[in-house]
Formats: sequence, structure tokens, C-alpha cells
Amino acid sequence: MIEIHHLHSLGEMHRLLAVADRVWGISPGGLVGADFLIALEHAGGYVAGAIDTSNGDMVAGSFGMLSRHDGDWCLHSHITGVVPELQGTGLGRRMKFHQRDWARSSGLAAITWTFDPLVRRNAWFNLRVLGAVGVEYLPNFYGPLNDDINGSDDSDRLLVRWSTSPAAAERTSLGASGPGHVAVEVPDDIVVLRRDDPEEARRWRRSLRDELSPLLRTHEVFDADEQGRLLLRPRTSVT
Repeated sequence: MIEIHHLHSLGEMHRLLAVADRVWGISPGGLVGADFLIALEHAGGYVAGAIDTSNGDMVAGSFGMLSRHDGDWCLHSHITGVVPELQGTGLGRRMKFHQRDWARSSGLAAITWTFDPLVRRNAWFNLRVLGAVGVEYLPNFYGPLNDDINGSDDSDRLLVRWSTSPAAAERTSLGASGPGHVAVEVPDDIVVLRRDDPEEARRWRRSLRDELSPLLRTHEVFDADEQGRLLLRPRTSVT
């Protein structure tokens, strides 16, 4: 059985960072320090881990901080990660809903986070599975990350917003068709492409940036389809 807990001790913070190192393939402690996580938790931020009760191992982790978005108080989720052997088991979804429940009980309107819109599986999870909405394109937001997932590519990100209202959790796909709707292509597997053909991966980065960034002035990304395309609709309000 896997249980999700809020983390409090310095030892737990080190264990969370070890999970992050396994997920992203970065050097130990290369993300943030355990001292930062202790301060974040003490100040009322969200810090959580998933524990395998059969052996006590931490197998997923997440942390975020209070933020403002579009005039609302929100939780900004900096990372949520699941160890490789448990990815695709539904644990990531459990982690996000644990986070959403915490944000709602704290009186926050939404959760925001960023992801690389070139990574098709993440777009599917964030947009289709969770129902978050992409509202802002952030070119090279973190600078070069040089980890196993991002390589040395520019760290362009799509900022998404996920409402904490119960209705948002039940949202279903609206499909690609509709007045003013646009579909934007992404590669099959950008992580493999970065490894095998870095120049082609960079071409995809430039192409998506040139296409998606101006579209988000008037549209929002509301879904991803079975072909992996990002689906946009005319922006009326932040969801």
C-alpha cells in the first residue's frame, strides 16, 4: 500500500530530494536544498511524499508555495514526481489530487504549475487527465537544466492553472472542433529526440515557441488529443 503524507522533518526533506534526483536524473541536491524545504513547510507551504508501507520507501514527492495568479491566491506547484518504476500506475494522479484537496482546504482558488509542452505524455496528463488549462508561454523559463529529461535544450514552459472547485475535477474533454479552435503539433517523443537528434529537437522547440506563444495572447490550451496535439480555444476567462 502507498500512503501520501505531509512531510515535516529534515530527514524527510532529504528523502524527497532523493526521489527528485531519481525522477529527473540530476546530481544529488541539485534541485533545491533540504533547508529550503524545511523553511517552505514551516512557512505553511505544501510539502508531501508518498510512502510504500511495505518497506518504508518514499516513491513520490511534491512541493509548492503560495502564489498569486490573475488576482487569486493559489498554490504554485514547483515539482511533482514519481519514481520511474511506478510511473503510469496512477500514483501521479493521486499526488495531484492530494495537492488539490490541500489547496482547497487552505482556501486557495487554484493550483498553477509549469510543464514542457513538447513532452506529449505530460501534456496528456495535465490537460486531458487532470483538466488543467494552459494560459501562458514562458520561453527558457529556468535556463538550461542539464538533466536526463531536458538535456541542454531551452526550458520553455507552459503555465497551467487547475481550479480547486469540485466541478473542475469532473471536467471532460470538449474535443478539437469548435469556433476558433486550433490544434498544434508536438513530436512523438521529445526526450528520445533530444538524445538521438538534438538539432531536430531544437527545431521543434523553435517551431512550437513561434506558433504557441502568440496564440496564447488570444487562446488557452484546454486539451490534448489522441494524436498528441495541443488543442486551443479562444480565451474568455481563466478557468
